[in-house]
Amino acid sequence: MVRLSVNINKIAWLRNSRGGNVPDLLQVAKDCERFGAQGITIHPRPDERHIRYADVYDLKKIVTTEFNIEGNPSEKKFVELVLAVKPAQVTLVPDTSQQLTSNHGWDTVQHQRFLCEIISVFKQAGIRTSVFVNPDEKMIEGAKNTGTDRIELYTESYANHYTENKQKAIKNFIIAAHKANELGIEINAGHDLNLENLRYFKENISGLKEVSIGHALISDALYFGLQNTISLYLQRLQ
Repeated sequence: MVRLSVNINKIAWLRNSRGGNVPDLLQVAKDCERFGAQGITIHPRPDERHIRYADVYDLKKIVTTEFNIEGNPSEKKFVELVLAVKPAQVTLVPDTSQQLTSNHGWDTVQHQRFLCEIISVFKQAGIRTSVFVNPDEKMIEGAKNTGTDRIELYTESYANHYTENKQKAIKNFIIAAHKANELGIEINAGHDLNLENLRYFKENISGLKEVSIGHALISDALYFGLQNTISLYLQRLQ
């Protein structure tokens, strides 16, 4: 079964919009695990507009499943945070502080030297590494040369075109996954995966280990409740 890691950034954003501690980020993380999620994902940004750096230390104390921290390793503060917290996995994402959300993968050829250096630092600390990439064979090959343990396929294009033509939407992802399997790189995926498109993706991507889902899952929880929503996502991954 593909593992489900719940991104709780939106819970922190909601809390921060009003001040105080409602909703309780730590309790939501505990509940996600209690309801069956196999991981918790966060993406702290320099402006702390949702996940605060203090949250990361607090979450480390209570997360009992896989703890995954996403972010841009160009930020010294991010690197120091990851090394201090030592999550199970760090996912390297090439976004800038001004971006609303992640919108592209790494150019693993152009940035290969930088990625090699930072991945080595994290792996020496015993942290599994994953690199956010577009579904492009050349980028998969470049990722292999960085020494990363995993890639995370950036799935926005799949999600955007799924309802138009799902076979066409997933084609490049199938090719990319085949290349990753051939090279011995494990596969994660994330961005705009939801209850409608998740099962088809899971059924067609060989070697898929984990999906990280936040916005759609938290939005669905407004209608179905968090426990029921996590159950629905887990069903799609069976």
